[in-house]
Amino acid sequence: MTQTYSRLRAGLGALAHKPYIWGVLGIVALLIVNVTRDPGYLQISVNPANGYLAGNLLDILRESAPIVMISVGMCLVVATSGIDLSVGSVMAVSGAVAMEFLQAASAPQSTMSAAMALLLALTVSSLLGLVNGVLVAYVRLQPFITTLITMLAGRGLAKVITGGQNTSASSDGLAWIANGRVLGFPVVVIIAIALALLIGYLVRRSALGMMIEAIGINETASRMAGIKPHGLLITVYLLSGLLAGVAGVFSTATVMTVDVSNTGYLLELDAILAVVIGGTALSGGKFSLGGAVVGALLITTLDKTVVFLGVPSAATPAFKAVVIIVICLAQSSRVRALFRDRRGPVRMKERVA
Repeated sequence: MTQTYSRLRAGLGALAHKPYIWGVLGIVALLIVNVTRDPGYLQISVNPANGYLAGNLLDILRESAPIVMISVGMCLVVATSGIDLSVGSVMAVSGAVAMEFLQAASAPQSTMSAAMALLLALTVSSLLGLVNGVLVAYVRLQPFITTLITMLAGRGLAKVITGGQNTSASSDGLAWIANGRVLGFPVVVIIAIALALLIGYLVRRSALGMMIEAIGINETASRMAGIKPHGLLITVYLLSGLLAGVAGVFSTATVMTVDVSNTGYLLELDAILAVVIGGTALSGGKFSLGGAVVGALLITTLDKTVVFLGVPSAATPAFKAVVIIVICLAQSSRVRALFRDRRGPVRMKERVA
């Protein structure tokens, strides 16, 4: 019995050292709060008319898809000891390109037009990511300054593309990506999960992940070990731009309208926060894509909880900040060590007694 307890305690202790576990616990705690107020909050129903699944959990998953995409790209960039502040603006550019193309197309409802709009949007967003990568890798500009410039320029580019106006279009193909279902499950969630799993498989089943971590730990030492950082830096920034483009299409296709001032606005901060909650240090090095996904789900769940509880808009930032600070403190090894040290003398007294 003692051995079983010791093993269980050791297992829980090892699990507690994984930062993303605290994100999972945060999601569970928020859902419990919501269930306490509404016992049917987690209920999933089936619409008999079309067979679609419906429920708050599916809403959280669907709304988290854009944040998941930019968080995965951000995670790889941060692992190289970089940062990408431009993902929100790239989302706006991607949506603007797609909507403007469809508005000008002679047959916007055709599958070919939807495919061309998607391809053009992702191409432009990838080029913006490529620009970031080249400036960081070859020009040696600081990632913060480089992506800050792209953030400002990207938002301006989106306004130039749309003439400063919100642009709407009609396309059943793009609308299906954001609002359609496969076996009753949202298509956008399936795409987000598939892309996250694919990228995770590529970086963890090859030397790519190890080389990215090596660059983040010490770029000079990695170069001396035979790793060529230039190509890897360009790759991660290009991939971040591409995933931001996917997120932009997700966001605009939901209502088939791009709001050049609000599409992707400040989502780069949510992405950075999701990466940190997932256990990736901003100083670079070891990263966790799964943790970034958990962080994105936590942020979306928190946003939905704020609305569900009716928290006043003026108090919303403070409410979110408190929840996130609690989770970050729970992740801190120093905080956990402090509590262990405080409990230590009590346990010794109990044993002596």
